[in-house]
Amino acid sequence: MAGKFEVYEDRSGKYRFRLKAGNGEIVAQGEAYESKSAAQKGCESVQKAADGAQVVEV
Repeated sequence: MAGKFEVYEDRSGKYRFRLKAGNGEIVAQGEAYESKSAAQKGCESVQKAADGAQVVEV
């Protein structure tokens, strides 16, 4: 099963997103956003940035 982004409202009323692996494990979380649409745009930004991104050792 493929991973998925979830957008949710946190306890303080802000919106966040998390990326879950196919096994349900959370592998990444976004910052707090004021609106659900902003959190969704955050998901899209991560998707675009990750496409073809290299893994580098620092």
